[in-house]
Amino acid sequence: MQDTHIIDRVSEEHLWDQVLSHQPDADFLYAVTTMGVYCRPACPSPRPLRKNVRFFRAPPEAEAAGFRACKRCDPKGERARIAQEVVRDASAFIEASEDIPSLEALAKRSGYSRFHFLRMFRDHTGLTPRSYAEGVRARRLHAALADGDRVADAVAGAGFGSESRVYEKTASLLGMTPGAARRGGQGERIRTAFADCPFGRLLVGTTEKGVCFIGFAEPDDALMGDLCRRFPHATVTTDDPALTDTVQAVLDFLREPKQALDLPLDLRGTAFQQRVWRTLCEIQAGETRTYAQLAEMVGNPKAIRAVARSCATNPVSLAVPCHRVVGSDGGLTGYRWGVPRKKALLEQERKLAGAS
Repeated sequence: MQDTHIIDRVSEEHLWDQVLSHQPDADFLYAVTTMGVYCRPACPSPRPLRKNVRFFRAPPEAEAAGFRACKRCDPKGERARIAQEVVRDASAFIEASEDIPSLEALAKRSGYSRFHFLRMFRDHTGLTPRSYAEGVRARRLHAALADGDRVADAVAGAGFGSESRVYEKTASLLGMTPGAARRGGQGERIRTAFADCPFGRLLVGTTEKGVCFIGFAEPDDALMGDLCRRFPHATVTTDDPALTDTVQAVLDFLREPKQALDLPLDLRGTAFQQRVWRTLCEIQAGETRTYAQLAEMVGNPKAIRAVARSCATNPVSLAVPCHRVVGSDGGLTGYRWGVPRKKALLEQERKLAGAS
């Protein structure tokens, strides 16, 4: 087998350290000459001798050198693609079903055992099939209530057995009671205030419970439209002087983010989203985590996609610092308010952390 590995030898010892530590976010592959296979650095197989290892950037390069993919760590992602198709099909089946399908029925439909199917579904969505189905019912309920249906009719149409069960569960699923969801914020007063900040315009919104929205770097109309889509029937007051201290706290954080933005929050999301948002608040200024690391912190290491979606739906930027999450290679992936602003925030935080 000819030696055609393409990683610069100067950096190979650094790569080898990542292999020894089973680094989950590494963006390269290693091959074992004595076995003829190539693996991800996180592969659970025993570590080979250093002299028998070659490094590659991608599967085609490893295969061109005569190596085949490891069946344990699936470096080509073939099992992941199959699992994604299985989960996509199961999700569509759940969403089309009036009742919650049993785990047995879903597993039989997929062709996998209950254990294997459950693991695949949870790894890709961050939820069990039942939790996912309850989320589907909650979305149906929310849509019906937003259309003005009576609570009893919406409950029946969404597939809940009784109103009492809805009130037990949907505060965590919807982030509010069914009555509040039906009103779409009706009866709630949201105080808002605009201000100029280092990144353009800033909008802060609060309910009686706490801050429910922080947005910046867009025109006033766009920021207000974003807030109003979340609370379509709420009474929104603008330029409320009662928010002076809250807005100043956000401005101070933007100018000098030495510590957490400690504000009372009114966060409305699923139980999983709220778990992700709480965990984001544990990342200190000047530090970053990858999506994979955040998934581990949340307690579900393989729910990387679900974690990324929760970051993208964060309604209170800065207070919940989703800008501190980066790609597996440290790259600045998408950010609601623009990657250049994410870069600026992180650079500012690193500078201040280094100076303290």
